[in-house]
Amino acid sequence: MAKKGTFIGVSFFHDLKNEFSGYSASVFSKDLLAGLTVTAVALPLALAFGVSSGLDAASGLITAIMAGFVVGSLAGASFQISGPTGAMSAVLAGLAASYGPEGVFLAGMVSGLILLVAALLKIGALINYIPTPVITGFTSGIGIIIALGQIDSFFGTTSYGHTYLQKLYSYTSLGFSPNLPTMFYGLLIVAFMVFWPRRWRGKVPASLVGIIVSLVLQMFLDLDVAEVGLIPRTIMGESRLRFSYINLTNFKNVISPAISIAALGMIEGLLCGSSGSKMKGSGEKFKANQELIAQGIGNTLIPFFGGIPATAVISRTSVAIKSGGQTRLTSVIHALGLLASMFLLGPYMSRIPLSALSGVLMVTAWRMNDWRAIREIFRKRIKTSISQFLLTMISIVVFDLTVAIMLGIAFSMVMFVITSNKISIEVDDASSEVSKKSGKTKVVYVDGSLFFGSQDLLTQEVTTMLQDGIRRIIFSLRGVPNIDHSSVNEFVEIVKMCRQQEVQVLFCGVQPAVMHMFERLDFVEYLGRNQFFTSAVIALESLN
Repeated sequence: MAKKGTFIGVSFFHDLKNEFSGYSASVFSKDLLAGLTVTAVALPLALAFGVSSGLDAASGLITAIMAGFVVGSLAGASFQISGPTGAMSAVLAGLAASYGPEGVFLAGMVSGLILLVAALLKIGALINYIPTPVITGFTSGIGIIIALGQIDSFFGTTSYGHTYLQKLYSYTSLGFSPNLPTMFYGLLIVAFMVFWPRRWRGKVPASLVGIIVSLVLQMFLDLDVAEVGLIPRTIMGESRLRFSYINLTNFKNVISPAISIAALGMIEGLLCGSSGSKMKGSGEKFKANQELIAQGIGNTLIPFFGGIPATAVISRTSVAIKSGGQTRLTSVIHALGLLASMFLLGPYMSRIPLSALSGVLMVTAWRMNDWRAIREIFRKRIKTSISQFLLTMISIVVFDLTVAIMLGIAFSMVMFVITSNKISIEVDDASSEVSKKSGKTKVVYVDGSLFFGSQDLLTQEVTTMLQDGIRRIIFSLRGVPNIDHSSVNEFVEIVKMCRQQEVQVLFCGVQPAVMHMFERLDFVEYLGRNQFFTSAVIALESLN
């Protein structure tokens, strides 16, 4: 039972009180400016991610608004900005193709409940156990999926198939004939985002300028291209999760993707919080568990408004921090800005060419890659890291998110076992008068952890010594920090084998953790407590 004052609700309100202590008009002006800056960045991305999720632009906008209000207000830090993401849209697109918008909404709600359970179990720290190359490969794989999912919208082509690879292969039979007007808008956005002067990027987002230019051109030229379509002036989407759709059959259909969505939200949100905390540098601690609660509540509610799953996003969070955001009001103001855009600019945003949004996503997919980390992995030529990266990235494209992460982690565990079983065993002759009088004595120095992966290595060494007519063996375990059940059993078998040939077995320098395992598994009682010594010298002296 939690002690008074440590319960998550009490802790949150205490942090909130500290956050707004001394709040003034000057602080509010910083939050206002940062919030409006984030609005400018988030608007084109919200529209693009809504469409790329297999739903419509309105869904992405509703998600960004609701996440800004709900998740941002309850977040694990003052700087977190949440909304729809490219990684999430890559997962949702396949779900929408199989089960329609209702399937996406239900999976989003279920993922919210999973995140709440994760928060109650306080498993946010598990993110620290995912190897860095796996996370890097995961991000790159998501980027590839986003790019593959935008090919038809960007080029104005047609494909078929349930997976991205099937759609890609379908061009061999359907042909690949790009539509020039459609490509024009896509390439225009790419040009803006790639060549926009670096000194202006912090003030005016290139994606927003490109979208505005594309919109104005389309309104004047009226080219025959696909457009965003109607954006309703309401926070309650026409298509949204209804209680009548929530039943056991539909729940079974979406439980697997819901787990993937929850895992993705947890990974993105917690990594964003960790990075944002370092970026802000104010000493504010990121509360991982509170972030999971915020995401859980937000994703449980958002589908009932017609939104898709959301999580914290490093791109928008970094903009909020660099723009001077001071408190979580930055997130709320950004949501209010998006809400005003929905009501005031809805008729105009409906004319935005879809290929323009695809252009935003193409560049976003490229920039998602952590190129510095990728260069580091391949430049250092660490085979395990390269394998982890490639396996995770390829698995995301070929299989799905959950399988990819599980394969990456499983491969990492296997490689850890393989590398960890490389223990060092050195055998020396004991030089003492006792050894000379009573027969050959060998001291076996063992260095490294002893566990199931290192089994039989000691047995092989002892077997060789027994063939040489050895009379006594002293195992020096000073370099062994820990041991598992399998290795204790191996020592039992070694002692049995030695006793059969009347060879005495002693131990010295046993570390506390190892001795604890020996005692728990009755090995000390089996061998005899008087056979354990603090050092090899004392063990030899005891033979007098």
